[in-house]
Amino acid sequence: MKNTFHALSMANEQIAELDAQLLKRRLRVTESPCDTEVIVDQRKLHTFCSNDYLGLANHPELIQALAEGANLYGVGSGASHLISGHNIAHDLLEKKLASFQSKHIPNAGALFFSTGYLANLTAITGLIKLAKPGEASIYSANLNHASIIDGVRLASIQSKASVTLFDHQQLEALTEALKKDTKPLKLIITDGVFSMDGDITPVKALVEIAEQYDALLLVDDAHGFGVLGELGHGILEQFDIRSERIIYIGTLGKAAGVSGAFICAQAPFIDWLIQKGRPYIYSTATPPAIAHALLKSLAIIESEEGKARRRQLSQLITHWQNEMHFSDWEKVASCTPIQPVILGSNANALAAAKLLNEMGYWIPAIRPPTVPAGSARLRITFSANHSIEELKNLIQALQKIEQQVQVGKLA
Repeated sequence: MKNTFHALSMANEQIAELDAQLLKRRLRVTESPCDTEVIVDQRKLHTFCSNDYLGLANHPELIQALAEGANLYGVGSGASHLISGHNIAHDLLEKKLASFQSKHIPNAGALFFSTGYLANLTAITGLIKLAKPGEASIYSANLNHASIIDGVRLASIQSKASVTLFDHQQLEALTEALKKDTKPLKLIITDGVFSMDGDITPVKALVEIAEQYDALLLVDDAHGFGVLGELGHGILEQFDIRSERIIYIGTLGKAAGVSGAFICAQAPFIDWLIQKGRPYIYSTATPPAIAHALLKSLAIIESEEGKARRRQLSQLITHWQNEMHFSDWEKVASCTPIQPVILGSNANALAAAKLLNEMGYWIPAIRPPTVPAGSARLRITFSANHSIEELKNLIQALQKIEQQVQVGKLA
């Protein structure tokens, strides 16, 4: 007699439940390079949903640099960084990334990772080990990215650190909690640009709080690096921040157009993470060819071309904020390439995304748990490769679609 396969039954039942709640996620397969137009299911779609903010993901110079890197170093690193996988391309990239933040973080060093998820896990779980178990506190912004949330959870389990959540738009509660905190290690963690709302964290105020209460400040600038600041160095450049307390994390698969992420901090913190950052220690190093291509990407970000691409983004953002008007949907006052449109219910967001798809646009519906319940949305993002004319066409499409989606009646 065949045994009952309980795990499979549980999976099927819970997937069906997600589907009934309009929360089941589905993959779509692209058949072309990342750009403002892509081929999906043999159809050309206008994309306003990628994080390729500077439009570098299909840049010919980066394609050439990646091929050059493969010719120089092959296609794999062969081992973790601490065994034999740390290539000269990694070393050059880390030195360049540290130089990007050297005006803002004294004695800066950097570590390169394959993903931002690993960078956050390494930074949070590694830094918390500076204190003995039970002698550290973590203060994490409510709307932080999932990789931060998971890093905090893991750190709290491993090191018995206390965890306090705070509203990044209302810092009074954070200040009051820190006033009462006598633990030797305090770590404040925030996104730089919040990925679902597009607003920027009050980094100057947080630095002042960290200095006043002897805390470290970890800023995950995944959506600010390459975009913010005259040279694209990110949120610290944008607000002219300098502090020895900052742990800066940047992503290299968004505005930089390639792949990976990095941690930048004072050299002793970087050295400590090499000793105690388990995701770094036990992960195979990213292929050196990727690091080689990223060196070209960083050069473009700092160049006149990079500045021109950021100016184009600014023009797109200004046009959207001035010209996009809704009668029922909520537009967020974001000054970044992330421009969410909040529809509320899952049904409304899915209906709008379906109508957009029929009109030749790819803008997926974002639903819980990625965003809070009742705030399902279209997460519209701009690329420097978008034209004002393309944006005007999108605005017209959205205004037409809003009239078709009866807000509140589809939920």
